[in-house]
Amino acid sequence: MTDTTTATSAVTAAAARRFGTGPLSRAAALVYTLLVVELLLLAACLPGLAGLVLLGLFGRAAANVPLAAVCLLPAGPALSAALYAVHRRRADLADLRPAAAFLRGYAMNVRGALKVWVPALAWLTVVAVVLVNFPAAGVPDWWTVPLVVVGVATVLWTANALVITSLFTFRGRDVARLAAYFLFRTPRVALGDAGLLVAAAGLTLVATEAATAALASVFAALLLLNSRTMIAEVRDGFTA
Repeated sequence: MTDTTTATSAVTAAAARRFGTGPLSRAAALVYTLLVVELLLLAACLPGLAGLVLLGLFGRAAANVPLAAVCLLPAGPALSAALYAVHRRRADLADLRPAAAFLRGYAMNVRGALKVWVPALAWLTVVAVVLVNFPAAGVPDWWTVPLVVVGVATVLWTANALVITSLFTFRGRDVARLAAYFLFRTPRVALGDAGLLVAAAGLTLVATEAATAALASVFAALLLLNSRTMIAEVRDGFTA
């Protein structure tokens, strides 16, 4: 009787382990996580998205660049929460809590994300304003190339910093230093992030900003996937 009970328990445990852990279930878990995270990310960015829509009604004037930057302020903490939720996702279809992970990540990382996002957004706004107002700014034409390089470098640094501050607990200045360090330490990560930037820009040009926003959780997942080398080195070399 005891042997039969033990065998039955073993079969039940094995079935429980198999349930929700197969390839199809893992794919379904990923899709479900991305959908939930996308909805929450859009909800967190809703005030800014509404502002961008209103600005779009008046055309893409150069004077709207600072206002657009203000509208993008909520996107930093929201993207940080998305990175946290996707990173913490479970492969088991029966044990998914992406909404709770997103909310926890938002509460934990909102201050750290803003410390990264606000100065980066401010610097990118300055670069963008100069680029769209070259004649009025009185800047030589050859400045276009270094300004674009600075803008791209800022975006890549921001990507590193958001990943680090979303997954680890460091002081703001340490996050800034690590993000800059890994731009050179892991050039493949920077190159992959640049590819994601080009893809997002291309999607925006071909479609609309709304299409890019609708795939924000997918871009977050791809950013994490591309940053796995950096994440591993931060974990192994800079955490206790």
